[in-house]
Amino acid sequence: MKVLIVDDEKGMRLVIRKVVEKVQGFEVIGEAGEGELAISIFEEKRPEIVFLDVEMPDCNGIELAKKISDINPKTIIIFATAHSQYMSDAFQVYAFDYLVKPFKIERLNQTLDRIKNLNGPSTSYGIDKIIKHEKGLEKLMIKSKEGVSFIDSKEIVLVQREENSTVIYTKSDNFITSATLSEIEEKLDKAQFFRSHKSYIINLSLISKIYPYGRWTYIVKLKDTDKDALLTHEKYEDIKKIFSL
Repeated sequence: MKVLIVDDEKGMRLVIRKVVEKVQGFEVIGEAGEGELAISIFEEKRPEIVFLDVEMPDCNGIELAKKISDINPKTIIIFATAHSQYMSDAFQVYAFDYLVKPFKIERLNQTLDRIKNLNGPSTSYGIDKIIKHEKGLEKLMIKSKEGVSFIDSKEIVLVQREENSTVIYTKSDNFITSATLSEIEEKLDKAQFFRSHKSYIINLSLISKIYPYGRWTYIVKLKDTDKDALLTHEKYEDIKKIFSL
């Protein structure tokens, strides 16, 4: 997995690099001491993991994490900072972990181990209730440079923020729009569609599996697509209530 380290302290970047490079399966593909360079490297190299300081001379790590998440919401963001007071803010952007400097090397290794185990055996929450939604010819009208597309809402698998745009994935196609997730959410039936995360809306009837992704987030596997979605801990509790018998 590709790793980007963002910290204005060169010594801390070196410490994290040395630890990461000793663990099989991880590769540090870049370092940055300021926000503009960090975004540039991220857009070019597309790392799966980003280590972020919070207080840097030219930017705030929390705001930088929001920009990164808007490009790819599944980026594993790990804050490494001397300031514990930003922990609640970090978890609002769904940080995978929050390391307070000076942290022990063992603590960082534990985080890397958890990342390696993300795709391993996990506990899933079974979904066996089917929600049916039939409202005749209910469609979304999506405007784009190519014209106007009419999307049958029953065919929508998920909607997500991706590359600073909103993408609607159906069972056979996808559509890009400048509309926000909130604008689309307002037009969809709330009995069928669920805002699982700030960057995702999912079709409840197509959920096949849910499993942990970090301490405060889950992954939702969906039928009819190779895409999946993120689910916050709070929304996970809401889903359990929806599907309770």
